[in-house]
Amino acid sequence: MLRVARIFHLFRLNAKYDSFNVITTVLYEKRNQIISSVFIVLILMLASSLCMYSVEHNAQPTVFRNAFSGIWWSMSTLLTVGYGDIYPITTFGRIMAICIAYLGVGVVAIPTGIISAGFVEQYQRKSSISNLKNTDIKEIAEVFVDKRYAGKTVGEMEETQQITIFLVLRDDLSVLPQKNTILKLNDIIIIREPDL
Repeated sequence: MLRVARIFHLFRLNAKYDSFNVITTVLYEKRNQIISSVFIVLILMLASSLCMYSVEHNAQPTVFRNAFSGIWWSMSTLLTVGYGDIYPITTFGRIMAICIAYLGVGVVAIPTGIISAGFVEQYQRKSSISNLKNTDIKEIAEVFVDKRYAGKTVGEMEETQQITIFLVLRDDLSVLPQKNTILKLNDIIIIREPDL
């Protein structure tokens, strides 16, 4: 019994891995959509149970005894299990069962689509963050201001060199550049070139 209880230790180990975190994140982010789709499934299950009772009660009074006795049938039909212990025998009941089975396939697929879309969003978000980091590293550079650039303003540098200056490092200060900020000798400018 204690060895079986050690299986729960795997959940604690699995929490450290990225895949388990992705699953919990997706379920948490999509919880409202999942709850809504489960609510739709429950409403459809109740409605199909009541409809089947009204159609099949006269033909099978022992099987469909009351309005809620068809819930077992509607659950097995909507969730595509289809045990076959309760089934309609009238023509209209069978036609309704076919329609309800098609609706069940579509409705049960909704949470699956929501969760799979959440996985795609999560992995795209992670890949776009890693791509953004790699892109920024390639496009952002530090340039040492020498005699060629000393005395020019930030606006002149951006126009002539076709760059964007994000920050000026001067001695121990970080200066946010304005168009009229004059660059001094030995400044370091953080730039971004669009063609790098």
